[in-house]
Amino acid sequence: MPTNFVQELRWRGLLHDIMPETESFLLSESTKGYIGFDPTADSLHIGSLVQIIILMHYQKSGHTPIVLMGGATGMIGDPSGKSDERNLLDQETLEKNCDGIQKQFERFLDFDSSSPNAAKLVNNYDWMKNYSLIDFSRDIGKHITVNYMMAKESVKKRLGSEAKVGMSFTEFTYQLLQGFDFLHLYKTMNCKLQMGGSDQWGNITTGTELVRRKEGGKAYAMTCPLIKKADGSKFGKTEQGNVWLDKARTSTYKFYQFWLNTTDEDALSYIKIFTFLNEEEVKEKIEEHYEAPHLRVLQKTIAEEVTLLVHGKEELIKAQEASQILFGKATSEALQKLDQGTFLELFEGVPQADITRSHLKKGIHAVAALSAETGFLKSNGEARRALKENAISINKKKISADYLIEEKDLIANQYVLLQRGKKNYFILKVEA
Repeated sequence: MPTNFVQELRWRGLLHDIMPETESFLLSESTKGYIGFDPTADSLHIGSLVQIIILMHYQKSGHTPIVLMGGATGMIGDPSGKSDERNLLDQETLEKNCDGIQKQFERFLDFDSSSPNAAKLVNNYDWMKNYSLIDFSRDIGKHITVNYMMAKESVKKRLGSEAKVGMSFTEFTYQLLQGFDFLHLYKTMNCKLQMGGSDQWGNITTGTELVRRKEGGKAYAMTCPLIKKADGSKFGKTEQGNVWLDKARTSTYKFYQFWLNTTDEDALSYIKIFTFLNEEEVKEKIEEHYEAPHLRVLQKTIAEEVTLLVHGKEELIKAQEASQILFGKATSEALQKLDQGTFLELFEGVPQADITRSHLKKGIHAVAALSAETGFLKSNGEARRALKENAISINKKKISADYLIEEKDLIANQYVLLQRGKKNYFILKVEA
């Protein structure tokens, strides 16, 4: 028998709306439930992580999760919670995006066909591509009235907004298309539950209504709250934009730092939402945090757990080592393990000077590296004094005046980090 999925979401603060009888239905048998994802990019970002985690809890509770890729609806754009219409994507872009996202889901859900509740991935383009407007109007449109559609909050919000563009017919019909998805999965896969964010409630209940009116069946719906920061700002955004799950778009180091920089107030909810620690473990972490807030126990736990979930143990260790480098607690060996992207992120804005590889092969004397060759320090005399005072480091390792910088000192085969004191950095970059 399945465990109580609804109760799991409830104590974690992940339950917003739920149709009557949904909890008892989910406890009565192993069921299929789905969440839809719009393939607007070839990677998901952390705004989608809540929905991914909900599907993971659903599978852990003994149910079968279905990931629905919006290959067809992605061509239109969901108006829910939006003030403007989305840009429409072409089929080639959507296929590329769907492929990228599908690979990401394989990290989070068990798709092994030998598992009793193996996850499924479907694409609504497969059942919509050959469906004509006449068929859609006859089979779907006649079962839902315009009055019913107009009453939806997402529609009323757009029609009553001050946006000059208003709402197109394309967007207006989106809830019917999403309802059609639910109907199709109900008929072909016996899927009786749709989940999503609270802004999806109107679209989801259109699906349950379509199942009732067209098939005489019973379908269920539940949503989670939209995650916002305690100050009311949007979750998952930084000054640089979205925080992506793909490390090629957002490096593991920046991903780790995003969670590490969470405020105390946000961390109290994020520890429940974004980790799989049980209720007792969460309480212990919160108590530990209150005893010594300066140690940032919650933030460190969240950063570790979420980075491990999304990027794996090896990438987590790299991110932690990179963080130690920034705060002056890492070894020269750890620094030289960094890849080029992480190194440049760590030392963003640090002044640089170019050197040739042929020059490096001969060895660059420490004094020259500090002044004559680079201009890091004002003069050779200042460089010699700093070296005599043991104030100079190469790649976080103290050096003497007779030190020669060679190829062995290169980070990511291109950089050498010079340092005077604790915070005065300079980078030597080998010309390509």
